[in-house]
Amino acid sequence: MADTFDHERLIVYQVSLEFVAEADAVARSLPTGRSYLVDQLQRASSSIVLNTAEGAGELSAKENARFYRMAQRSATECAALLDICRTLKLVDEQRTVPARGMLLRIVSMLIGLGRSITSATQRESGTGRGKGTSTARCR
Repeated sequence: MADTFDHERLIVYQVSLEFVAEADAVARSLPTGRSYLVDQLQRASSSIVLNTAEGAGELSAKENARFYRMAQRSATECAALLDICRTLKLVDEQRTVPARGMLLRIVSMLIGLGRSITSATQRESGTGRGKGTSTARCR
């Protein structure tokens, strides 16, 4: 693909898309009468992808990091939904193993992106550690 959006180059975006397919497979395997879980899992998994894309397209570092935090929250929500499905014995535990592995990877990458943005912003503004920002007086 010659022309790509910024978010399409992010590994976390690509893994998140893979997770959407995995989450959809889990959702389709749930028994009838659990549409609330199906809907929530599909919405939360889509939210990871959408917030990651929005974050990558944001010019403001503060907003960029905010979108990555929202994507991270959606990923942990998906993990909790998988836990609910396992606890209620709606899905076999082995069915959730690949999805949980993807979520751990996604959350880790999103935390790293958020930290790198925060660190870069602090360096640019001079508010990071070791910049003499303390208000305490030395005697």
